[in-house]
Amino acid sequence: MERKNFLKSLLVGSVSSSILLQACKKDADVTTTSTSTSGTTTGTTTGTSGSGTCSVIQTETDGPYPTKAPASYVRSDITDGRSGYKMTVSIAITNYNDNCNAVANALVDIWHCDAEGNYSEYGGSGSQSTNYQSVHFLRGRQTTNSAGVVTFTSIFPGWYTGRATHIHVHIYNASGTSLKVTQIAFPEGSGTALAAVGGYSKGFSGYTYNASDNVFSDGTSLEMASVTGNTTDGFALSIVMAVPA
Repeated sequence: MERKNFLKSLLVGSVSSSILLQACKKDADVTTTSTSTSGTTTGTTTGTSGSGTCSVIQTETDGPYPTKAPASYVRSDITDGRSGYKMTVSIAITNYNDNCNAVANALVDIWHCDAEGNYSEYGGSGSQSTNYQSVHFLRGRQTTNSAGVVTFTSIFPGWYTGRATHIHVHIYNASGTSLKVTQIAFPEGSGTALAAVGGYSKGFSGYTYNASDNVFSDGTSLEMASVTGNTTDGFALSIVMAVPA
């Protein structure tokens, strides 16, 4: 099913759970033969020095819950009153076509589900029974600084059936031309932030881990974030994304 038809079916409430899982599958992956990324991905993201070796992050689907009017949500705090453990999200954008130097003035949109696994701007039928069509929580846009970095204040995402915990990212150049649609994966296992959050009130019964996720199952080396912190002080996520700018 073409994406435009899928989104149309979402709006009229006729999408089924099986179609939802198909819509979450990968678009064509784009990677390079390089194997390393420059910059810092631990703690606070600080941009890159342009070492000339990086790999273009994979392309992933932006559905089934993309932001309908991303330019309307220019803000760094995207929490919008949603409950959950505080998380700072720092994303550094580098240019594969320019020796992996930082990309200033890029537009970066992110969106993700809340602690219960629901998205704003959608719902009321089909795969998401709760209707959040009139609100816009956990969605936002920022412009990269001179170091190629954007920072958002959000909450640690929850999860929903068929997907591992993730964040959607859409990157544009300063003129608004799309450069990359991708997703951020979370480390799993004992001692990770994911384990500390514990799936919120839902726990992990029925949870889909990265190895079985239909987006991440072919590998997460470029999409895996560094996530530090705890449930008392909050979490800090950081990742470097190389794009063909």
